[in-house]
Amino acid sequence: MFGNYLIGLREGLEASLVVCILIAYLVKTGRREALRPVWLGITLAVVLSFAFGAALQFGSQTLTFKAQEALGGSLSIIAVGLVTWMVFWMRRTARHLKKELHGKLDAALQMGTVALVVTAFLSVGREGLETALFIWTAAQSADDGVRPLVGALLGLLTAVLLGWLFYRGAVRINLAKFFTWTGGMLVVVAAGVLAYGFHDLQEADILPGLASQAFDISAQIPVDSWYGTVLKGIFNFQPDPTVLQVTVWALYLIPTLLFFFAPGRVAPNRATPAAAPSAPVAPKEPEPHDTQVAVPGARNTDVDSGGAGDTQRVHDGARREGDAAGGVEG
Repeated sequence: MFGNYLIGLREGLEASLVVCILIAYLVKTGRREALRPVWLGITLAVVLSFAFGAALQFGSQTLTFKAQEALGGSLSIIAVGLVTWMVFWMRRTARHLKKELHGKLDAALQMGTVALVVTAFLSVGREGLETALFIWTAAQSADDGVRPLVGALLGLLTAVLLGWLFYRGAVRINLAKFFTWTGGMLVVVAAGVLAYGFHDLQEADILPGLASQAFDISAQIPVDSWYGTVLKGIFNFQPDPTVLQVTVWALYLIPTLLFFFAPGRVAPNRATPAAAPSAPVAPKEPEPHDTQVAVPGARNTDVDSGGAGDTQRVHDGARREGDAAGGVEG
């Protein structure tokens, strides 16, 4: 259940952030007349996502056992591929997501109402379809009744609440760190879904090795025990996996996590590009009227003629420059 809650929270929060960015941009720029087509596109995307999930759930029940296993295994592999691409993409673009969405929305505003509907639909629909597919495959692999769907629904509701709080300015978190750590946990969940997907393909006689078990610890960790249920719900743990399942799980999880947490995976903020090495700055040419700089060749009487008041201003200016160069202590 927790694994599906994490999926619903992680995926739902992405969609909520997209909605918040689109709506806030239109409100702040005084283009409230464009809110209706944007909300229409968002509604169509949500309806499509629920329809896709329902089609997966009820359509698969009319198939034979082997056809169900083949469909479930194939969709599990596709879902893991999409989610893996998504977590890497979000980690790289979390910093400048707002800027990209603003650019797309500006272009759509110039093209008209239909473009606004399509932009909102595509921005939210992609997240919705990925969420529906991954939640369905995770629920199928967990095989825990209705609880995986309840967990996913609670995660989605939490994401909607957080999205509203973001919009109201009541919550501020480091989104880059949030998507990094939740993305890492989602990779662990995806590894279990992938292993179970290969198991489905073995049961459908598409892949061999169904009888070759890697180990069997069912006596130590019974499936119906509370800790077995927790491990199953979070990691899709199976006490008697096949050799192919363990191999696929390790080959996916280890390199993916290492690559995901490797330094330098976050793209720099496009709004504040990295500063290039600064070229030597030519010293300022002194002006005759500059009271802060001594003019080469000037007579001492020129400097001293201002009296004690000018001298004090020069000292005060030098002191302020020294304070600025030293920075703030502490």
